[in-house]
Amino acid sequence: MNLEPQLIVELAILGLCTGFLAGLLGIGGGMLMVPFMTFIITAKGFPAEYAVKMAVATSLATICFTSITSVRAHHQRGAVMWPVVRLLAPGILVGSMLGAQFAVAMPAKLLSILFSIFVAFSATQMFLDRKPKPSRVLPAGLGMFSMGGLIGMLSALVGAGGAFVSVPFMTWCNVKIHNAVATSAALGFPIALAGTLSYMWAGQDLPPMPAGSIGYLYLPGLLVIAMASMSTAPLGARTAHRMDIRPLKRAFAVVLYMLAAYFLFR
Repeated sequence: MNLEPQLIVELAILGLCTGFLAGLLGIGGGMLMVPFMTFIITAKGFPAEYAVKMAVATSLATICFTSITSVRAHHQRGAVMWPVVRLLAPGILVGSMLGAQFAVAMPAKLLSILFSIFVAFSATQMFLDRKPKPSRVLPAGLGMFSMGGLIGMLSALVGAGGAFVSVPFMTWCNVKIHNAVATSAALGFPIALAGTLSYMWAGQDLPPMPAGSIGYLYLPGLLVIAMASMSTAPLGARTAHRMDIRPLKRAFAVVLYMLAAYFLFR
């Protein structure tokens, strides 16, 4: 499980950035982590046919840690809507496990294309920042379970925390943006846990993988990124409550468009 010093530095910088953004925007970091980690581990000679799936699995595992730290900061400000979390969580668990199995069965190129579409969609949602009708509210019962399933499945497919669906969904239902971001951070944990376990299980019969891998999960990378991201996620959460994050979301959307183009055409 020894890591080259350069690889440690690269993964630590990635963790610092994604942790801050996870707390600030509730995005879980997957939109940045998956493309950059794919680039980093491919350059280090990791098997190309497994690189994207390893990046997705490791991204999901990291969200388990960033979610806990960012949620604590949001909860201290009373921003997390725990009743909404309880309604969405069952569907999220089911959807995450199914999504991971679908992702493992996909060819790597198809998963790369799907990830590019997901990033571009998320960027568009951030950039447009459309206002919902005043009368729209969150659904109940089966509607919330179904929405949770969709969030979980899409998140496990692309290694994200679900905010690219859950935040637009909640704001579309007239939930305040800060509450939507905080609640999305709480939803990241069940998404990440179910998805990570599924990727570990699905990759157990693979040919020899890089040292320290458990299925598709690259454990040394997880440890470095998780420690770095946990140190900056609370800072991002505190910053989110002190500023209007809409201009920042639009600037970030431009970066996401560039990442989507890179991932699609590389």
